[in-house]
Amino acid sequence: MRDQAIQYAEQYAAQEEAQHSKGDGRSSIHYPALFLFLGDKVTPAIGPVLERCERKWDNAGGVMALHAGSPSGSGSTQEKDGIKGWIGSGNSSVHERVLHMALPNTAGRDPRTVRRELYREFHEDSQYLAGMNRTLRQLSNTIADYGRLYSSFDVIHLSIVTRVDDPLNVLLPEVALLARAILSQSFKSVQTDLYALINEREQGDNFGYSSSVGLAFLRELDGMQAADYALSAPLLVTEEGLSIPVAHGPSALFDLVYLLSDKNERGLMSVHGMDDNYEIIAHISLLKNRVRPAADHASGHGGYNNMTFKSGIRGSTGRQGYASAGFSAVRRPNRQIALAVLYHALHYLAARMRAGNTRSLKERQALFGLGADSLRARAAELLPDETGLAEMTGLMSHGRPSYSELRALSLREAEELLFGEGGQAYFRSNFADVSARRTAAIDPAREWAGVLAAEEQAAPPVTFYQLAEWTAELAEGGGSVLHALRQHMGGLRSALLSAQEELERLYAESVERQPFQRVPLLDKRTVRNFIHYLFDTVYGKKYEILRLESELALCLRYDAALEQLHADSRAKVVAMEALEEELQSLAVASIGRSKETVDQNIMEYYRSVTEEVMRDIETRRGGDIFFSERFMGSLSELLRRGGDAVAERLIEVCRRELLTAGPFTLPFEEELLRRANVAAAYENRGIVSKEELFKQLYRSLEEEAAMNVRLFEYTQEHRHEEKYFFGDSASEFLRYAFSADETTRIYRLGFVHEQRRSGVEKLNLMGGFHLEDLLYYRNGKVYYETYAGNGYALHGLAEEQLPEMR
Repeated sequence: MRDQAIQYAEQYAAQEEAQHSKGDGRSSIHYPALFLFLGDKVTPAIGPVLERCERKWDNAGGVMALHAGSPSGSGSTQEKDGIKGWIGSGNSSVHERVLHMALPNTAGRDPRTVRRELYREFHEDSQYLAGMNRTLRQLSNTIADYGRLYSSFDVIHLSIVTRVDDPLNVLLPEVALLARAILSQSFKSVQTDLYALINEREQGDNFGYSSSVGLAFLRELDGMQAADYALSAPLLVTEEGLSIPVAHGPSALFDLVYLLSDKNERGLMSVHGMDDNYEIIAHISLLKNRVRPAADHASGHGGYNNMTFKSGIRGSTGRQGYASAGFSAVRRPNRQIALAVLYHALHYLAARMRAGNTRSLKERQALFGLGADSLRARAAELLPDETGLAEMTGLMSHGRPSYSELRALSLREAEELLFGEGGQAYFRSNFADVSARRTAAIDPAREWAGVLAAEEQAAPPVTFYQLAEWTAELAEGGGSVLHALRQHMGGLRSALLSAQEELERLYAESVERQPFQRVPLLDKRTVRNFIHYLFDTVYGKKYEILRLESELALCLRYDAALEQLHADSRAKVVAMEALEEELQSLAVASIGRSKETVDQNIMEYYRSVTEEVMRDIETRRGGDIFFSERFMGSLSELLRRGGDAVAERLIEVCRRELLTAGPFTLPFEEELLRRANVAAAYENRGIVSKEELFKQLYRSLEEEAAMNVRLFEYTQEHRHEEKYFFGDSASEFLRYAFSADETTRIYRLGFVHEQRRSGVEKLNLMGGFHLEDLLYYRNGKVYYETYAGNGYALHGLAEEQLPEMR
């Protein structure tokens, strides 16, 4: 059930992200894009990065990805894990657009020498270059198949993503240069950026070794980004195995290098882990490669210019700086909304069912056929007709005792003398056993099934909430049918005891004192009259006792059936309460404990919205529409199949009938404002003004978009910042954002206009720092030098080929 609910919330959120039906649009990229993920540790980034591109770019269907990692084994398994989320969200073409390129296997290597061994094996074993050439050519041809999706095919944007502590990035120059060489055969220009991810959270017990490997890579990277960097190697391989040299430089290997950590510039670990960095990669890729529509509303608000940014982060010495970024978003919390609506819808239905049908005790008894008159009449039907007692006079007597022999005897003794046990046997066989069989055939649950099914559809309905209450041992207000039945059974037992005592007294009386006709001189006639009297009086009393016993037996069957009905109904009540509690827990957990405006009052606001929408549907389509087959149908029947069956049907109703209603289509500013003020009236709080709300959002977006890298700011040579909003630049909030700090801001502010009602995103870019400004670099340097000094071979290149440590 939890999986169902979470999947429903995710699907709703994904659907709302696109919002094609509600006027939201997505951007398109101008040139083809290729993501190259280098190493095994970066595998978890594949799915999230591509999913974010798919969500934001209208023509992301042609975006290709290449994973360069260990060959079949851990690498390919990780790759599947890395993209399974994307597959799960409906991207069936993922296999066609994510290719694997085999590099030497990292498994089982000695950590002391793994980077050097990988470097040597790659250069000594021609199979890797041959395979890479084949894969890259196949990739280049596949990209050409998607040419119709792009405005131009002159340029390709190549984004390389790696983890700084992944040993396979020792091959970064060769992989980057070969990819660029083969792509250059199809494109006039290949713009290559590098995204180096620093995962400080995962270092754990291996922080020393991990830091030394990360530092080794950063030292090599500093050389690759030097203005005089040059590389020439026989990387191109023909199908006959002939090698062709590829040369680069002298110039920096990458156009821009972005360093992104899961620890921000304030030293705080991101609550989203690496997810924000995956958002950053997709947003920067869009920012640099976006098709700007002719009627771009943001054209006067400053767009991104790559040359301007590169120039801005170059220090006074001309040394190219590194870049980083921060990301934040204010989005309508669709996932949380979907779960809140799911819970409140169930709570509303449960409240309706609890309040359903109130009837008097007599009406409740009549529903089950448990009124005193009904029980008496039903018990009478169980017995053979009383007139059958007359037939007992035809029983053969034992011998022919005279009246004089009988007169001094008790009735019991006289019966025994006349018939032995024959009378009792006859009565048992023809009356008691027949009644017992008829009673045993009664199935109250089956008899009630049709009645209760009809009552469930009645207006107002009788639900399992009422049945649980009515069949409890003691119900509120004294309305328990079971309690009343047991009181009736107590009366029957008392009557039965009195009747049995009366029978015993009658049996003890003498024959001569009985009021039957004696016929003088006709002894046989007198005996015959006594026999008629015996069966009429004594067995008449036994018949009355049998009727009481049958009614009591009938009541016992009803009692057991009521207990079972109570157990079943109570189980459904408990299941509904558990389902309510589970859905509430899911909804509250999805919101978390955030005090941000964007997360406030979700449960309170959407309780009233959900109830309003459901009441409106009932007004238009009938008070019991939610219990019709088109909606929930029989909740009792659904609960027999389990809580997940109820959740499945409720999800369908929420998705089809509730979440499509007008109150769920408000622009995010309006929705936030209403939600911020939902509790104002009953908490006697001041109303939040639109300006105050915008101020809070603006501040929140800026604070959450802190740079995802930790620097010694006082050593930074030059800090160049640019900030971009992604959203509807004509919206009230973005008009406010553009005017805020307009006279005092020292950074470049731009907008990426997207026709959007569901939220706004902010991307902060910063650059101009160098590796020695990184806290990660300074902290890791001591580990690097210690490991290198203790025999760890951390590089493929010789020491003299490496840049100086800074």
